[in-house]
Amino acid sequence: MRTFAEILAIAADRKGSEEAVLAAAPVPKSAETLAAIPDDRWLAAMARGIFQAGISWKVVENKWPGIEEAFLGFDPGRVSMMEGEAIDRLVGDTRVIRSGPKIVAIRDNAVFVCEVAAEAGSFGRRIADWPTEDFAGLVEWLGRNGSRLGGTTGQYLLRHMGKDSFILSRDVVARLVEEGVIDGAPGSKKAMAAVQAAFNTWVKESGRNLTTISRVLAQSIG
Repeated sequence: MRTFAEILAIAADRKGSEEAVLAAAPVPKSAETLAAIPDDRWLAAMARGIFQAGISWKVVENKWPGIEEAFLGFDPGRVSMMEGEAIDRLVGDTRVIRSGPKIVAIRDNAVFVCEVAAEAGSFGRRIADWPTEDFAGLVEWLGRNGSRLGGTTGQYLLRHMGKDSFILSRDVVARLVEEGVIDGAPGSKKAMAAVQAAFNTWVKESGRNLTTISRVLAQSIG
């Protein structure tokens, strides 16, 4: 496995300079900033990711004001109570993406958010307190307990909200394969543990965060 410095050099050669490569990485939010994000914004971000799966993100963006209104501002308590007729009305509501399974998944995630908030004080608090050296565990937890939040959907959700994170995009996976970390897209706990171990090694070597390392890996390929 190459050192992070060696992979950064590959990316810099492709993109023109180290500065250009490093400037592309977003800055993660602090733990306290993450913890202060209201629960309704976590549910809204989950819903956005669910609606975007398999369709144009621009369609979702254009419909978003109506989606927010139809889902009551994504208040987790109110959305968690949606049953029967309320779900049927949403399925027929032209303001939203009219997919019954996706709408039910959002309701189920409202229940999930409420349960976590009751335990941790807020959903953001649980995310903020999760150690970055076990980011793979956080992704697995989201996929196991949330609805339609597995795989890269959960990873993109966490990146969007500002959690220090890696995203196993096609380019990042290609670099991990090149480095002998995994044989292909990781689909098992063992493979994800290998990915996490590699990122933890690069964090210790470089002093940089998961987000920056993930972006550099991507730019060393794509």
